[in-house]
Amino acid sequence: MFSKILIANRGEIAVRIIRACREMGISTVAVYSQADKDALHVSMADESYCIGGAQVSDSYLNMAAILEAAVVSGAQAIHPGYGLLSENAKFVSLCKKCNIEFIGPSAEMIEKLGDKDEARKTMRAAGVPVTPGSDVIDDIALAREKAKEIGFPLLVKARSGGGGRGIRRVDRIADFDNAFLSAKAEAQSAFGDGAVYMEKYITPVKHIEMQLLCDKYGNVVCLGERECSVQRKNQKLIEECPSPAISPELREKMMDAAVKAAKAVNYENAGTVEFLLDKDKNFYFMEMNTRLQVEHPVTEMVVGIDIVHWMIRIASGAKLTVTQDRIYMHGNAIECRINAEDPERNFLPSCGTLDFIHIPGGPCVRFDTAIYQNYTVPPYYDSMIGKLIVQARSRELAIRKMKMALSELTINGIQHNRNLHIDILSDPEFVSGEYTTSFMQERQEKLEKKKEQN
Repeated sequence: MFSKILIANRGEIAVRIIRACREMGISTVAVYSQADKDALHVSMADESYCIGGAQVSDSYLNMAAILEAAVVSGAQAIHPGYGLLSENAKFVSLCKKCNIEFIGPSAEMIEKLGDKDEARKTMRAAGVPVTPGSDVIDDIALAREKAKEIGFPLLVKARSGGGGRGIRRVDRIADFDNAFLSAKAEAQSAFGDGAVYMEKYITPVKHIEMQLLCDKYGNVVCLGERECSVQRKNQKLIEECPSPAISPELREKMMDAAVKAAKAVNYENAGTVEFLLDKDKNFYFMEMNTRLQVEHPVTEMVVGIDIVHWMIRIASGAKLTVTQDRIYMHGNAIECRINAEDPERNFLPSCGTLDFIHIPGGPCVRFDTAIYQNYTVPPYYDSMIGKLIVQARSRELAIRKMKMALSELTINGIQHNRNLHIDILSDPEFVSGEYTTSFMQERQEKLEKKKEQN
């Protein structure tokens, strides 16, 4: 087991990993930007090193500075959290050259699954259902003809990257050329790779993901699914476990497909297979995330397994001691992402000093965050400042508990989306469990129409 781990991240996930390390008796090393000198993860870690300026390119994406901090501190491993360098194959390779263990899959695995075109081919060969579409096409004339074969609507998608960038929906052939070229340009700018492919746009659809743990000895367990269909501009807002749309029989089929996906590439460590589920309960492989997911706590709350602990154990060479027949779901969990933004002003990011905060408590209520009273939310980073998670015996009780916890959550000094979450949880479509990925867009359109009528 490692004796010292460097956390190459910031905010709530850095705090989350530091706590896991403390529980395991492992010393921690924090890295931080000049803007984060007063951040909670800096004071919580056993050692802290400033690695550059406020911009992520100068600090949290500064591979040389992070590795230097790891070497100087004597850290044996690096946990990347999510985002930033968590799926950067070059960084993983550099860790290996410095004899530092990367807590996650290998560089080769990240490259293979990060290439969404290659991942689709691999999954198809393994017998995992894949959304109808094309391989990578560079020539616009050939792409246009293939688009006609696939049929509209369709998606033009970047081969690399994620986060909703490099994706364009096309509803008719007249719009295809512009969408194809703009997706390529955005992908090139965001990921340094302008390659794109096409997928049939399936609607209405749910976004379901399966959580996996895979050790170095070929053992794989699936911890069940998460429902992630409440999204705004391809960014998740609310996640729940289990999905209200999944029957036990369908869950078994999807879990089996997720395990096949992992074994097809000899995957190691924690990973997530993302599926699209259509109205007829057909599911299709979308992508595999080679990192810890933001929404991992809902799985932990329902299954009772600490995913971060297992990431560290697997990276250190431990075998999985949990087996598939011992994975049970207990009740329901919901997670709401608390973002520093103003929903009333087109989700304008908000920053400032928190002059008062109150965090809800009680049985099975969890708030993963790095904020504290008098903390100043900086303007340089992602707007998420916390994740509120609850667990209860049933979905109905979990919704009720989350609404209660949200009403108690108080954060003064900035704008945030707490009230939006309360409204969503009260929406009959959400309560029914039949909502899809178009839920937020349709909800916004209804609100705008109502305003016009008034």
